[in-house]
Amino acid sequence: RTEDPIDYPVMGLEALWSVSDGEFDIRRKDNWCWTAMILQPDPVTAELVERVSAETAKKKDLPAASKVRFETLHEGLSMQAMHIGSFDSEGPLVELMARMIQEGGYRAAGKHHEIYLSDFRRTAPEKLRTIIRHPVEKA
Repeated sequence: RTEDPIDYPVMGLEALWSVSDGEFDIRRKDNWCWTAMILQPDPVTAELVERVSAETAKKKDLPAASKVRFETLHEGLSMQAMHIGSFDSEGPLVELMARMIQEGGYRAAGKHHEIYLSDFRRTAPEKLRTIIRHPVEKA
């Protein structure tokens, strides 16, 4: 956007994870579905995203460009924890969170949400920091 530019940092990557069948199991990756997200500042609107996506598609061959969309996420009450380590070592924390949710009289009410605080391209796997969030509701 060349007219009236917006000065803001690019926010970190986030992802919502779900499964194509059955229940989410951190150890079973063959049925995972995901949505990658980046928080946008208030001046960015759905109309702006559509316009820029269309302009970009005319200039570049980006096969996934048609999947870009602008959405608002409202997760509500959630349990979250910080995981430090590789993505493959999240399992015990995810299982502990699931147990705590159930023991507290709640149940999962949304997708497994990860907020990546580290750049996995520049950070050693054992030092990665990831917030794991599970939306919940009273059981």
